[in-house]
Amino acid sequence: MSDLEFFLFLLPFIFSLYLFFNVFKNKQNAPNLPPGNMGWPFIGETVGYLRPYSATTIGRFMEQHISRFGKIYKSHLFGEPTIISADAGLNKFILQNEGRLFECSYPRSIGGILGKWSMLVLVGDMHRDMRIISLNFLSNARLKTHLLPEVEKQTLLVLSSWKDNSTFCAQDEAKKFTFNLMAKHIMSLDPGKPETEQLKKEYITFMKGVISPPLNLPGTAYRKALKSRSTILKFIEQKMEERMKHTREGGENLEEDLLGWVLKHSNLSKEQILDLVLSLLFAGHETSSVAITLAIYFLQACPDAVQQLTEEHMEIARAKKQAGERELHWDDYKKMEFTQCVVNETLRYGNVVRFLHRKAIKDVRYKGYDIPRGWKVLPVVAAVHLDPSHFDRPQLFDPWRWQSTRGSPPSSSSSMSNNFMPFGGGPRLCAGSELAKLEMAVFIHHLILNFRWELSDKDEAFAYPYVDFPNGLPITVHRHHKKN
Repeated sequence: MSDLEFFLFLLPFIFSLYLFFNVFKNKQNAPNLPPGNMGWPFIGETVGYLRPYSATTIGRFMEQHISRFGKIYKSHLFGEPTIISADAGLNKFILQNEGRLFECSYPRSIGGILGKWSMLVLVGDMHRDMRIISLNFLSNARLKTHLLPEVEKQTLLVLSSWKDNSTFCAQDEAKKFTFNLMAKHIMSLDPGKPETEQLKKEYITFMKGVISPPLNLPGTAYRKALKSRSTILKFIEQKMEERMKHTREGGENLEEDLLGWVLKHSNLSKEQILDLVLSLLFAGHETSSVAITLAIYFLQACPDAVQQLTEEHMEIARAKKQAGERELHWDDYKKMEFTQCVVNETLRYGNVVRFLHRKAIKDVRYKGYDIPRGWKVLPVVAAVHLDPSHFDRPQLFDPWRWQSTRGSPPSSSSSMSNNFMPFGGGPRLCAGSELAKLEMAVFIHHLILNFRWELSDKDEAFAYPYVDFPNGLPITVHRHHKKN
């Protein structure tokens, strides 16, 4: 046998050996991904993940996947390979390592409609700078001196329009309250004025597009929203130019609202200011209005909580009457201890923000699993809030779980506080979290003192995944008649 013949004889064996070692090597180097299902080509499991479900549950999709794969699993969502986490430890790890191992990564359509300078989509130093501006304007001192009086004023304005024994949609009223507050807070717009009402009309169209499929086609909600966005930005720009002209002519710069404050204290460009104002209007309006509506919904089914709230707020009202005062002060707000329990439980049980969009910017290993660089990561905070291993009887609305016992916290308080993240966490912790809790507490204070209410028709909160009441939460209110 010649050398050539011998080589040709051995060639299949050499090739087989080469393939074997390559496959073995690749298997050795392959990432140890969490178990899961990547779904259909292109669309993955997105349709199932976004299917509406009751907001006080994690939904059938999550339940089935957690049951089958565990609290950390892989999928294919929003057009990308994704790691989904219902694990409290991993969620915290993701949020605490923002900018180092993970970064914010919302779908491109969100950035397209909110703007590339929106705080929701910004990452790195620019997000930090925008957040510092927001935190400075929402400082504790401003909450006490400026925002508390304005929150109470806007609350009373809405509640004063409620007629005895009338029926209306609580969600619409909550949205009216938060929009009026944010319009005043951001641009000093007065409720009921033509320009405010026109802005509200455009904003409603804008919001319908934010939560709709991103189809930029004639007649779609998304296309209409883009048009409304342009109209809103022109309105904000006009206000900016009026302020700048007023200042150039020697007038005093209005620092009472966010627009005036930013114009004086930041070096942001016009485009950056426009996107900042729009994103804060969006963030401040949507989440707070949903949270207030959820509180109204949960409380009507929990008379014991209403009774304890009534006692707490009647005591505050009596003390103010004896002192000859009418407006709420910060000390009054700090006395609303059970109200804070109701606020916490509403945020835990209702989960206004259900999950967050992140992306791995480095290869990450966690609990033996690999999260490859470039993969989408979704920390599902709702799954932790409704997890019986972290919250006792999580399917019950139980404000008392947050209450201290004899001056010391309950045994589970450490676990609860560590795993309670309604406003996110880490460097991207919501800048308006304290304002949101203040709004809820003050609204509940005057609601409890002035009304009792019940559902006038069946309704419940659904996750789409944004939280919404299909019928707007229709309620009938009955005004308390004050005794002489």
